[in-house]
Amino acid sequence: MSQEGSGVDLETSIGYVLKEAASALRTAMEEVLRPLGMNVTRYACLELLAQRPGLSSAELARGAFVTRQSMNVLLQALVRDGHVSRAAEAPVGKVLPTTLTAVGRDKLREATEAVRAVEVAMLSSLSEAEQGEAFRALQSMITSLRDRPGLP
Repeated sequence: MSQEGSGVDLETSIGYVLKEAASALRTAMEEVLRPLGMNVTRYACLELLAQRPGLSSAELARGAFVTRQSMNVLLQALVRDGHVSRAAEAPVGKVLPTTLTAVGRDKLREATEAVRAVEVAMLSSLSEAEQGEAFRALQSMITSLRDRPGLP
């Protein structure tokens, strides 16, 4: 039994709707990636490496929104499956740079097509202008939260 005026009104909370949208997006992405033998985290890792070759395990973890331990386990699997390669020794410091292999690039190409189809479906009811507005609004929300650590 909740008291009126307490808590967050889930029907009008932008944060709640945003989380619901993120969850729906992840579910749809998982559905199209599963037949390819992939999941969202594996896809994110390959996409990050395609766009930023040589990222460290810690950088990949941050970019894929997982723990460093989870990323290390994933990288071991990606190396085993031939999707990425890692230097045996760090060229500088302790960081072992990771790069996509040809097999990894092929797998990524296939996954990217599937993920793009999900995004196109997600945005299908929005005009190009509305898509731009949504993108700018989301970017603004991210900036507002990152600029205020330890809120309020």
